[in-house]
Amino acid sequence: MSSLVKSRLIKFLLSLIIVSIAVLIIIFNLRDNIIYFYGPTELLKNPDKQGQIMRLGGLVSVDSFQNETNSIFYFSITDGENEIDVKYEGILPNLFAEDKGVVVEGVYMNDGRFIANKVLAKHDENYMPPEVIETLKKSGKWQGE
Repeated sequence: MSSLVKSRLIKFLLSLIIVSIAVLIIIFNLRDNIIYFYGPTELLKNPDKQGQIMRLGGLVSVDSFQNETNSIFYFSITDGENEIDVKYEGILPNLFAEDKGVVVEGVYMNDGRFIANKVLAKHDENYMPPEVIETLKKSGKWQGE
């Protein structure tokens, strides 16, 4: 093998190694930053998800909303089959209401409560995972198309 071929082969292999390392770093960082989306029934079937940051979507259960102070709120989210109690400290969005769609982001605790740090009031079905939509349709609570 000539020195020119060896030089090109070494450059190619080094480039391949550098690109591979960069791809691995990106994959590991993305894996750590992905926030999963669950409905109440799906979350209750997976107790191993406790302590993880995630999103929970469904309808705000009727008669579940409680206002402890001006900034601490308690409510339940349902998918028509199961409910999960949520605690949120902050300002609620204007579209937030009972029997309306909501997505909360936070941590599912060991005691079965969900501590939310972000509340997104849903204005259409685009924020709802397909599994939650199917469960709501089965229970007759679906308000979409």
